[in-house]
Amino acid sequence: MKVGIVYTSTTPELIDLVEKELRKKIGEQGEFISFQDPTILTEVVENNYVTAGAAARLISLYTQAIASGADVILNCCSSVGEVVDSVQGMGKFIGVPIIRIDEEMCREATRRGRRIGVMATLSSTLNPTKNTIFRVAREINRRVEVTDALLDGAFGLSREVFSRRMIEKAMEIADDVDVILFAQGSMAYCEESVHQCCGKPVLSSPRFGAAEVRRALESKGLI
Repeated sequence: MKVGIVYTSTTPELIDLVEKELRKKIGEQGEFISFQDPTILTEVVENNYVTAGAAARLISLYTQAIASGADVILNCCSSVGEVVDSVQGMGKFIGVPIIRIDEEMCREATRRGRRIGVMATLSSTLNPTKNTIFRVAREINRRVEVTDALLDGAFGLSREVFSRRMIEKAMEIADDVDVILFAQGSMAYCEESVHQCCGKPVLSSPRFGAAEVRRALESKGLI
């Protein structure tokens, strides 16, 4: 079986986290095929929305994954998650599910509480993540409130410094939220330390995305 993994950010932390979670869920028999274009995220961040050109290049990565024989595609960028929403019908038609790494995480957050804190280092990631939270909350007829926690300028910091900044920011919002959600998969290594310091449930996307990949492969009879 082949899993196409689409990245718009090629940070080692993200790639390592995603592949480790996938291995946990599907074992050693799965083959990972990586498709990367960091210019997509750069363009989205510069414009603070998904431009037509960025969306076109992202969709091109999906078609490359399909042409390479991928059985399922995992999209690893929350900033462009709504592009996935727009092409999932195509994936169903051709039998190659296209999965958002963050959707089930957002759904779990709405189950955990009504006050949700969203942590991000890029403002371009906040609105797509919040839109997804509100959408999945409507699916269960739940009204939620979202608190932004933007760590402006923290993208690219060392792990030690970044973890410290994450804990500090989480403590600022801890009293106002029931659950904290990380909008970017690359933040996942801070999940346990933030939880221990603020005492609130903390959710990050790689483990949720990997679980959805497994479910998709099971539904196709490949696992």
